[in-house]
Amino acid sequence: MDLKKLAGQAGQFLTRAVQYTEEKIGSAEKTELDGHFESLSHQADSARHWTEKMLVGAESVLIPNPGNRVEDMIFEKIEKRRPNRLSNLEYFGLDMVQAGNDFGSGTAYGSALLKVGGAEQRLGMVEREFISNAVQGFIQPLRKFLETEMKTITKEKRLLETKRLDLDACKSRLRKARSLDGQSSQKDAVDPKVLVAQAEADLRKAQADFDRQAEITKLLLEGVRSSQAAHLRYLNELVEAQTLYYDQSHKVMVELQKELASVPFNPSAVGAFDNSVPVFQINDEEIDLQSPSSP
Repeated sequence: MDLKKLAGQAGQFLTRAVQYTEEKIGSAEKTELDGHFESLSHQADSARHWTEKMLVGAESVLIPNPGNRVEDMIFEKIEKRRPNRLSNLEYFGLDMVQAGNDFGSGTAYGSALLKVGGAEQRLGMVEREFISNAVQGFIQPLRKFLETEMKTITKEKRLLETKRLDLDACKSRLRKARSLDGQSSQKDAVDPKVLVAQAEADLRKAQADFDRQAEITKLLLEGVRSSQAAHLRYLNELVEAQTLYYDQSHKVMVELQKELASVPFNPSAVGAFDNSVPVFQINDEEIDLQSPSSP
Protein backbone atom coordinates (compact mmCIF):
# COMPACT_ATOMS: atom_id res chain seq x y z
CA MET A 1 0.00 0.00 0.00
CA ASP A 2 1.33 3.45 -0.98
CA LEU A 3 0.91 5.35 2.29
CA LYS A 4 2.02 8.63 0.73
CA LYS A 5 -0.61 8.34 -1.99
CA LEU A 6 -3.24 7.33 0.55
CA ALA A 7 -2.38 10.32 2.73
CA GLY A 8 -2.63 12.60 -0.28
CA GLN A 9 -6.08 11.28 -1.18
CA ALA A 10 -7.22 11.73 2.41
CA GLY A 11 -5.95 15.29 2.33
CA GLN A 12 -7.85 16.00 -0.89
CA PHE A 13 -11.02 14.54 0.55
CA LEU A 14 -10.67 16.72 3.67
CA THR A 15 -10.04 19.83 1.59
CA ARG A 16 -13.14 19.19 -0.49
CA ALA A 17 -15.21 18.56 2.62
CA VAL A 18 -14.04 21.85 4.14
CA GLN A 19 -14.75 23.73 0.90
CA TYR A 20 -18.21 22.18 0.63
CA THR A 21 -19.04 23.04 4.24
CA GLU A 22 -17.85 26.64 3.89
CA GLU A 23 -19.95 27.05 0.75
CA LYS A 24 -23.03 25.80 2.57
CA ILE A 25 -22.58 28.27 5.42
CA GLY A 26 -21.78 31.08 2.98
CA SER A 27 -18.17 31.74 4.01
CA ALA A 28 -16.65 30.58 0.71
CA GLU A 29 -17.26 31.44 -2.94
CA LYS A 30 -18.52 28.88 -5.43
CA THR A 31 -17.71 28.73 -9.13
CA GLU A 32 -20.94 28.75 -11.10
CA LEU A 33 -21.34 27.01 -14.42
CA ASP A 34 -22.71 28.95 -17.40
CA GLY A 35 -26.41 29.07 -18.17
CA HIS A 36 -26.15 26.86 -21.27
CA PHE A 37 -24.46 24.11 -19.27
CA GLU A 38 -27.09 24.36 -16.53
CA SER A 39 -29.85 24.12 -19.15
CA LEU A 40 -28.28 20.99 -20.65
CA SER A 41 -27.91 19.48 -17.18
CA HIS A 42 -31.57 20.16 -16.41
CA GLN A 43 -32.65 18.56 -19.69
CA ALA A 44 -30.59 15.46 -18.91
CA ASP A 45 -32.11 15.19 -15.44
CA SER A 46 -35.58 15.55 -16.95
CA ALA A 47 -34.82 12.87 -19.57
CA ARG A 48 -33.66 10.45 -16.89
CA HIS A 49 -36.66 11.16 -14.65
CA TRP A 50 -39.31 10.64 -17.32
CA THR A 51 -37.56 7.68 -18.91
CA GLU A 52 -37.52 5.95 -15.52
CA LYS A 53 -41.23 6.69 -14.99
CA MET A 54 -42.16 5.43 -18.47
CA LEU A 55 -40.18 2.25 -17.91
CA VAL A 56 -41.94 1.58 -14.62
CA GLY A 57 -45.33 2.25 -16.23
CA ALA A 58 -44.64 0.05 -19.26
CA GLU A 59 -43.38 -2.83 -17.15
CA SER A 60 -46.37 -2.67 -14.81
CA VAL A 61 -48.73 -2.84 -17.81
CA LEU A 62 -46.89 -5.54 -19.75
CA ILE A 63 -45.83 -7.65 -16.76
CA PRO A 64 -48.25 -6.94 -13.88
CA ASN A 65 -46.72 -9.60 -11.60
CA PRO A 66 -43.80 -7.95 -9.69
CA GLY A 67 -42.20 -11.33 -9.09
CA ASN A 68 -42.13 -12.04 -12.82
CA ARG A 69 -40.58 -8.62 -13.48
CA VAL A 70 -37.78 -9.30 -11.01
CA GLU A 71 -37.22 -12.76 -12.47
CA ASP A 72 -37.04 -11.38 -16.01
CA MET A 73 -34.56 -8.69 -14.93
CA ILE A 74 -32.32 -11.30 -13.32
CA PHE A 75 -32.35 -13.40 -16.48
CA GLU A 76 -31.43 -10.32 -18.52
CA LYS A 77 -28.51 -9.55 -16.22
CA ILE A 78 -27.04 -13.04 -16.63
CA GLU A 79 -27.80 -12.90 -20.38
CA LYS A 80 -30.16 -15.83 -20.40
CA ARG A 81 -33.50 -16.23 -22.12
CA ARG A 82 -36.60 -15.14 -20.23
CA PRO A 83 -38.81 -17.95 -18.86
CA ASN A 84 -41.51 -18.92 -21.38
CA ARG A 85 -44.39 -18.80 -18.90
CA LEU A 86 -48.09 -19.05 -19.79
CA SER A 87 -50.21 -15.93 -19.52
CA ASN A 88 -53.27 -15.63 -17.30
CA LEU A 89 -55.48 -15.75 -20.40
CA GLU A 90 -53.91 -19.05 -21.42
CA TYR A 91 -54.47 -20.53 -17.95
CA PHE A 92 -58.07 -19.27 -18.07
CA GLY A 93 -58.61 -20.82 -21.51
CA LEU A 94 -57.01 -24.09 -20.39
CA ASP A 95 -59.50 -24.36 -17.50
CA MET A 96 -62.37 -23.79 -19.92
CA VAL A 97 -61.10 -26.45 -22.31
CA GLN A 98 -60.72 -28.97 -19.50
CA ALA A 99 -64.21 -28.16 -18.23
CA GLY A 100 -65.64 -28.50 -21.74
CA ASN A 101 -64.05 -31.91 -22.17
CA ASP A 102 -65.43 -32.99 -18.81
CA PHE A 103 -68.98 -31.82 -19.61
CA GLY A 104 -68.75 -33.34 -23.07
CA SER A 105 -68.32 -31.75 -26.47
CA GLY A 106 -71.73 -33.14 -27.40
CA THR A 107 -73.49 -30.77 -24.98
CA ALA A 108 -74.15 -27.15 -25.88
CA TYR A 109 -72.36 -25.83 -22.81
CA GLY A 110 -69.39 -28.15 -23.20
CA SER A 111 -69.04 -27.27 -26.87
CA ALA A 112 -69.18 -23.55 -26.09
CA LEU A 113 -66.58 -23.91 -23.35
CA LEU A 114 -64.21 -25.63 -25.78
CA LYS A 115 -64.63 -22.86 -28.34
CA VAL A 116 -64.26 -20.00 -25.84
CA GLY A 117 -61.37 -21.72 -24.08
CA GLY A 118 -59.50 -22.15 -27.35
CA ALA A 119 -60.06 -18.48 -28.18
CA GLU A 120 -58.79 -17.39 -24.76
CA GLN A 121 -55.65 -19.46 -25.31
CA ARG A 122 -55.10 -17.84 -28.70
CA LEU A 123 -55.59 -14.42 -27.10
CA GLY A 124 -52.98 -15.37 -24.50
CA MET A 125 -50.50 -16.31 -27.21
CA VAL A 126 -51.13 -13.01 -29.01
CA GLU A 127 -50.61 -11.19 -25.71
CA ARG A 128 -47.31 -12.99 -25.06
CA GLU A 129 -46.07 -12.06 -28.53
CA PHE A 130 -47.04 -8.43 -27.92
CA ILE A 131 -45.21 -8.37 -24.58
CA SER A 132 -42.10 -9.86 -26.17
CA ASN A 133 -42.12 -7.30 -28.99
CA ALA A 134 -42.73 -4.39 -26.61
CA VAL A 135 -39.96 -5.49 -24.27
CA GLN A 136 -37.43 -5.87 -27.08
CA GLY A 137 -38.44 -2.77 -29.01
CA PHE A 138 -39.22 -0.33 -26.17
CA ILE A 139 -38.27 -1.40 -22.66
CA GLN A 140 -34.82 -2.85 -23.29
CA PRO A 141 -33.53 0.10 -25.38
CA LEU A 142 -34.72 2.64 -22.80
CA ARG A 143 -33.22 0.65 -19.95
CA LYS A 144 -29.94 0.46 -21.86
CA PHE A 145 -30.04 4.25 -22.26
CA LEU A 146 -30.37 4.67 -18.50
CA GLU A 147 -27.69 2.12 -17.68
CA THR A 148 -25.12 3.42 -20.18
CA GLU A 149 -25.50 7.04 -21.28
CA MET A 150 -27.25 8.37 -18.19
CA LYS A 151 -25.03 6.44 -15.81
CA THR A 152 -21.94 7.83 -17.57
CA ILE A 153 -23.33 11.36 -17.40
CA THR A 154 -24.05 10.98 -13.70
CA LYS A 155 -20.50 9.76 -13.12
CA GLU A 156 -18.95 12.62 -15.10
CA LYS A 157 -21.14 15.23 -13.39
CA ARG A 158 -20.01 13.90 -10.03
CA LEU A 159 -16.39 14.11 -11.16
CA LEU A 160 -16.99 17.67 -12.40
CA GLU A 161 -18.30 18.66 -8.97
CA THR A 162 -15.13 17.21 -7.43
CA LYS A 163 -12.98 19.25 -9.82
CA ARG A 164 -15.04 22.32 -9.02
CA LEU A 165 -14.46 21.88 -5.28
CA ASP A 166 -10.71 21.47 -5.92
CA LEU A 167 -10.72 24.64 -8.03
CA ASP A 168 -12.54 26.73 -5.44
CA ALA A 169 -10.31 25.38 -2.68
CA CYS A 170 -7.26 26.51 -4.69
CA LYS A 171 -8.82 29.95 -5.11
CA SER A 172 -9.31 30.18 -1.37
CA ARG A 173 -5.69 29.18 -0.69
CA LEU A 174 -4.45 31.78 -3.18
CA ARG A 175 -6.48 34.53 -1.51
CA LYS A 176 -5.07 33.56 1.89
CA ALA A 177 -1.52 33.41 0.53
CA ARG A 178 -1.85 36.88 -1.02
CA SER A 179 -3.23 38.26 2.23
CA LEU A 180 -0.02 37.09 3.94
CA ASP A 181 2.22 38.57 1.23
CA GLY A 182 3.66 41.90 2.28
CA GLN A 183 3.38 41.15 5.97
CA SER A 184 6.56 40.89 7.99
CA SER A 185 7.64 37.27 7.87
CA GLN A 186 8.64 35.60 11.06
CA LYS A 187 11.94 33.83 11.47
CA ASP A 188 11.97 30.32 9.99
CA ALA A 189 8.54 31.00 8.41
CA VAL A 190 7.90 30.17 4.77
CA ASP A 191 8.27 33.17 2.47
CA PRO A 192 4.74 34.35 1.54
CA LYS A 193 5.88 34.86 -2.07
CA VAL A 194 6.69 31.15 -2.25
CA LEU A 195 3.21 30.35 -0.94
CA VAL A 196 1.63 32.64 -3.51
CA ALA A 197 3.64 31.08 -6.35
CA GLN A 198 2.68 27.58 -5.25
CA ALA A 199 -0.98 28.55 -4.86
CA GLU A 200 -1.00 30.11 -8.33
CA ALA A 201 0.51 26.96 -9.85
CA ASP A 202 -2.07 24.80 -8.06
CA LEU A 203 -4.84 27.09 -9.28
CA ARG A 204 -3.70 26.90 -12.89
CA LYS A 205 -3.68 23.10 -12.76
CA ALA A 206 -7.07 22.95 -10.99
CA GLN A 207 -8.55 25.37 -13.53
CA ALA A 208 -7.25 23.28 -16.45
CA ASP A 209 -8.63 20.08 -14.89
CA PHE A 210 -11.99 21.73 -14.27
CA ASP A 211 -12.25 23.17 -17.79
CA ARG A 212 -11.38 19.82 -19.36
CA GLN A 213 -13.93 17.96 -17.24
CA ALA A 214 -16.59 20.61 -17.93
CA GLU A 215 -16.05 20.19 -21.68
CA ILE A 216 -16.30 16.38 -21.45
CA THR A 217 -19.49 16.60 -19.41
CA LYS A 218 -20.97 19.21 -21.74
CA LEU A 219 -20.42 16.99 -24.79
CA LEU A 220 -22.17 14.10 -23.04
CA LEU A 221 -25.07 16.34 -22.03
CA GLU A 222 -25.49 17.57 -25.59
CA GLY A 223 -25.79 13.97 -26.72
CA VAL A 224 -28.92 13.45 -24.61
CA ARG A 225 -31.01 15.63 -26.89
CA SER A 226 -29.85 13.77 -30.00
CA SER A 227 -30.83 10.46 -28.36
CA GLN A 228 -34.49 11.51 -28.52
CA ALA A 229 -34.53 10.55 -32.21
CA ALA A 230 -33.77 6.96 -31.22
CA HIS A 231 -36.35 7.13 -28.43
CA LEU A 232 -38.96 8.25 -30.96
CA ARG A 233 -38.19 5.13 -33.00
CA TYR A 234 -38.65 2.96 -29.91
CA LEU A 235 -42.00 4.65 -29.26
CA ASN A 236 -43.14 3.91 -32.80
CA GLU A 237 -42.17 0.27 -32.37
CA LEU A 238 -44.28 0.10 -29.21
CA VAL A 239 -47.28 1.56 -31.04
CA GLU A 240 -46.84 -0.87 -33.94
CA ALA A 241 -46.66 -3.82 -31.55
CA GLN A 242 -49.75 -2.63 -29.71
CA THR A 243 -51.68 -2.05 -32.96
CA LEU A 244 -50.86 -5.56 -34.13
CA TYR A 245 -51.91 -6.96 -30.75
CA TYR A 246 -55.34 -5.33 -30.79
CA ASP A 247 -55.87 -6.21 -34.45
CA GLN A 248 -55.11 -9.89 -33.88
CA SER A 249 -57.20 -9.93 -30.69
CA HIS A 250 -60.16 -8.45 -32.56
CA LYS A 251 -59.90 -11.11 -35.25
CA VAL A 252 -59.87 -13.86 -32.63
CA MET A 253 -63.00 -12.49 -30.98
CA VAL A 254 -64.88 -12.01 -34.28
CA GLU A 255 -64.08 -15.60 -35.22
CA LEU A 256 -65.21 -16.77 -31.78
CA GLN A 257 -68.56 -15.02 -32.15
CA LYS A 258 -69.14 -16.81 -35.46
CA GLU A 259 -68.28 -20.15 -33.89
CA LEU A 260 -70.61 -19.57 -30.94
CA ALA A 261 -73.43 -18.73 -33.33
CA SER A 262 -73.37 -22.36 -34.49
CA VAL A 263 -73.78 -23.71 -30.96
CA PRO A 264 -77.47 -24.70 -30.39
CA PHE A 265 -79.11 -22.69 -27.64
CA ASN A 266 -82.59 -23.52 -26.25
CA PRO A 267 -83.94 -20.57 -24.23
CA SER A 268 -87.13 -22.47 -23.40
CA ALA A 269 -85.10 -25.12 -21.62
CA VAL A 270 -83.46 -22.49 -19.49
CA GLY A 271 -86.78 -20.81 -18.82
CA ALA A 272 -88.38 -24.09 -17.87
CA PHE A 273 -85.59 -24.69 -15.41
CA ASP A 274 -85.80 -21.19 -13.97
CA ASN A 275 -89.62 -21.38 -13.62
CA SER A 276 -89.71 -24.87 -12.18
CA VAL A 277 -91.88 -25.35 -9.11
CA PRO A 278 -90.19 -26.54 -5.95
CA VAL A 279 -91.35 -30.09 -5.08
CA PHE A 280 -90.78 -31.92 -1.81
CA GLN A 281 -91.13 -35.67 -1.34
CA ILE A 282 -92.47 -37.02 1.97
CA ASN A 283 -92.97 -40.77 2.45
CA ASP A 284 -92.72 -41.47 -1.26
CA GLU A 285 -95.35 -38.79 -1.96
CA GLU A 286 -94.44 -35.69 -3.97
CA ILE A 287 -95.95 -32.45 -2.72
CA ASP A 288 -96.24 -29.43 -5.04
CA LEU A 289 -95.78 -26.35 -2.85
CA GLN A 290 -97.88 -24.20 -5.23
CA SER A 291 -100.82 -26.68 -5.41
CA PRO A 292 -104.01 -25.46 -3.73
CA SER A 293 -104.48 -28.86 -2.15
CA SER A 294 -101.09 -28.72 -0.48
CA PRO A 295 -101.35 -28.47 3.31
